[in-house]
Amino acid sequence: MVVDDHPMWRDAVARDLTAAGFDVVATAGDGPQAVRRAGAVVPQVLVLDLNLPGMPGVRVCKELVAAQPALRVLVLSASGEHADVLEAVKSGATGYLLKSASTEELTDAVRRTAEGDPVFTPGLAGLVLGEYRRLAVEPAPSAGDEPGAPRLTDRETEVLRLVAKGLSYKQIAERLVISHRTVQNHVQNTLGKLQLHNRVELVRYAIERGLDGS
Repeated sequence: MVVDDHPMWRDAVARDLTAAGFDVVATAGDGPQAVRRAGAVVPQVLVLDLNLPGMPGVRVCKELVAAQPALRVLVLSASGEHADVLEAVKSGATGYLLKSASTEELTDAVRRTAEGDPVFTPGLAGLVLGEYRRLAVEPAPSAGDEPGAPRLTDRETEVLRLVAKGLSYKQIAERLVISHRTVQNHVQNTLGKLQLHNRVELVRYAIERGLDGS
C-alpha cells in the first residue's frame, strides 16, 4: 500500500511497484484515509510519506503497527533530518528511504522490507544504530534477566548477535550456511520468546546486552 499526499508521486510509485511485480492493494492521500484503508486491506508492506494532511505519518505508522504487528513500514520521505528518521523508527518503521532514491533502489527496498530486513538510505543506518546504543546506556529492567525467563538456543543467540551487527537475513544465512527461511524462523522464535514485536526492538535488546560486539 502506498501513502502520499501528492497524487502524481503516489501514482508513479504505485505504477513502478506494480511494474516490478508487486500487488499494490491500495493507495491513500492523507493520514485518516491511510488508517482506514490499511485496516480494510491489511497490506504486508506500507510505503509511507511522513508529511500527510489530517494525521502525521509517524502517528499513522504507530497506530497501524499497533493494530497489525506483522505490518512492515517503509518510510519514503523527502526529509533526511535525523529527528524525522529516529521518530519514524521509534514509531515502528522498518526502514527509511529518501525520495531521491532510484526506482531500482525503491523496489529493492520494498522487497527487502517485506522480508523483514531494515532498509535505510546510506548514512541513516549508522544513525539509528547509534541512537539505540545511546538508549542502551540507560539500564532498563528486563524480563530476560528474571528467573524463569525464556532461554534462547545457541543458534538463536548467534542469529541475534548478527542481527544486532546490522546484517541482513540473506547475509546471516550465507554466514551461517543456512537457508533464508531458517534465519526468519529463528528471528520469529526469538521475538516470541522475548515478547518483542519487531526487528528494531530486537536490535535494541541485543545492544543492551552487548551482543553487537561494541
